[in-house]
Formats: sequence, C-alpha cells, structure tokens
Amino acid sequence: MNEFAKNFSLEGKIALVTGASYGIGFAIATAYAKAGATIVFNDIKQELVDKGLAAYKELGIEAHGYVCDVTDEEQVQAFVAKVREEVGIIDILVNNAGIIKRIPMLEMSAADFRKVIDVDLNAPFIVSKACIPGMIEKGHGKIINICSMMSELGRETVSAYAAAKGGLKMLTRNICSEYGEANIQCNGIGPGYIATPQTAPLRERQPDGSRHPFDQFIVAKTPAARWGTPEDLQGPAVFLASDASNFVNGHILYVDGGILAYIGKQP
Repeated sequence: MNEFAKNFSLEGKIALVTGASYGIGFAIATAYAKAGATIVFNDIKQELVDKGLAAYKELGIEAHGYVCDVTDEEQVQAFVAKVREEVGIIDILVNNAGIIKRIPMLEMSAADFRKVIDVDLNAPFIVSKACIPGMIEKGHGKIINICSMMSELGRETVSAYAAAKGGLKMLTRNICSEYGEANIQCNGIGPGYIATPQTAPLRERQPDGSRHPFDQFIVAKTPAARWGTPEDLQGPAVFLASDASNFVNGHILYVDGGILAYIGKQP
C-alpha cells in the first residue's frame, strides 16, 4: 500500500457499529472489516446477534457480537467496559441503531414519540458518552452518527423520527464542539432512500408493470434517478472513520444521489 492510500486504512482500529446485525450497519461494518478494522456490534436480542455473527462469518469476518440495549445507560457502560476488556478500546463508533414509527402526529401517543427519541437520539448520546473517555485516553477517535434526509426535511407521519434525526445532527455538531480539541472527529452520514429488504415492498412492480407510486416519487426526486444501495454508503463511511478525514468535524455527509440539491421536476 502506498503512503497516501494508508490514510484510508483502518488497520489496527476497533470499530463499534451499533445495531449492525443487518442492513446499513452491516454494510458499513463489512466495509470497515475490509479496510482492516476489528468489528464489534450489538443488538437487542441474542437471536439477532447470532444472525449477525453468522452473516459476518459467511463473509470471512470474525466480528464480536454482544447483546445490549443502547437506550439503557448502565447496560451501555457495562458493554463498553466488556469490549475494552475482551477486544480493546474503541477507536471508531458508528451510532447506527434506530427505529421509525410512521404514525400521523395527531394519532401518535407521547409514549410512541418518546420511544423513537429514546432509540434515535438519546442512545447515540449514551453510547458516545461511554466511548469518548477511551478515545481521549488513546488520543484520537471517530464518531459517526447515522442521520437522515429527515435531519433536513419533514414528511407526513414521521414527526418523531424527523425530530430525533434533526436533534442527532445537532448532537453531532456539539460533540465536535466539545471534543474536537481531544482529536475526536464527530460527523454524520445522511443516507438518501436506500434499497434494503425493508424498502423492497415500496419498489415492487405493479401488476401492469409500472413502478410503485412511492418508487416513482423517489426516482423523480433523485438526480441520480435511482435508489441508493447499502454499498453506496461504504466509501463515505470508511472516509469518515479514517485518517483521511482528520480535519473534517461536525459535518453531515448526505449520501442521497442529489435529493437535497434538487427542487424536483416541474409537473
């Protein structure tokens, strides 16, 4: 590897990606492993952790999986201490675990609203707080928060998710503000609409062969004229975890095919 390419290497680094048993978190962790990092992930149930471990193993990746509820501060502190003991001090944290509840605001209970805020905003605060002391001790650290288009845009039925992801954007900037001097870079990735098993029903062809209305809507709103793939997030995630981004801090990198730059086609 030439000297310049080493800037993008994660050799010798320990990366924790929360909720990375599948989906976007799995894609990011896989890219980190290919770049040389040791992968640690958690999920809320042993069954999901086991599925994740098997999926990594299939790709030849020896990941370290743990059961942990990221909304529980005591559990998170114990989990990070256990990782430190069994694997080492975390260099890279990706706050990926998240949920969405699509409910019109007037029909949404305060309990449901709080649940989304708890997982999507409070948990990144809790996990970052647990990992930052080790990063300070090591003299460097990378925190990457998985933000969203809804960190910038509103949409029907996602009041809690948009509030949480908007808050996560500002938490990202605040971690940068407080810990930049400790050589910790905290940035966000804002995925656009990504083709995953969860969004597959929205992309199914209609009986007449036409696109699903939501699929048509997204493709028309995206200058790239397609959905993103989990692989589209891998390069940006490696960049933000590597030494190549050492002077990038408090930034949200939107990987959206250009949606945020575009007003949309005239009807």
